[in-house]
Amino acid sequence: MSVLSAWFTNRVFLAWFIACLIAQCTKILLGTVRQRRFDFQWILGTGGMPSTHAAGVTALSVSVATHVGVDSALFAATLVFTVITLFDAQGVRRWSGRQAQILNKMLEDIYFKRRIQEERLKEFLGHTPTEVFAGMGVGLVTAMVVG
Repeated sequence: MSVLSAWFTNRVFLAWFIACLIAQCTKILLGTVRQRRFDFQWILGTGGMPSTHAAGVTALSVSVATHVGVDSALFAATLVFTVITLFDAQGVRRWSGRQAQILNKMLEDIYFKRRIQEERLKEFLGHTPTEVFAGMGVGLVTAMVVG
């Protein structure tokens, strides 16, 4: 059996993969509807509704719990990884994005006053708590459906 076929018969991997795919496709669809245009950066971009990170790690934890039990060391490790990822998605990465917004405003002020042009920083790095909870919902439902 090849590695690729082993991955796609592994229900834990499938739950993670499908949850990430659903969340990212939803994000692309919502962005396209909201802005009335398609942007290729949305395919691999970060931030937005729902959180792909939250969907993936939630599906991973729920699926591991289903297959090996909540009393296993693997579930404990997966749960800790999930909590850290969820915290990072809505905390650290979100505020890094906010700092990028402020720095971009500063660069605009400098540019208009002194004609200095700098590369803009990426502002949408993290997620709001709502985006994280929506991603968790996608992950939970996907893990329950995939089994």
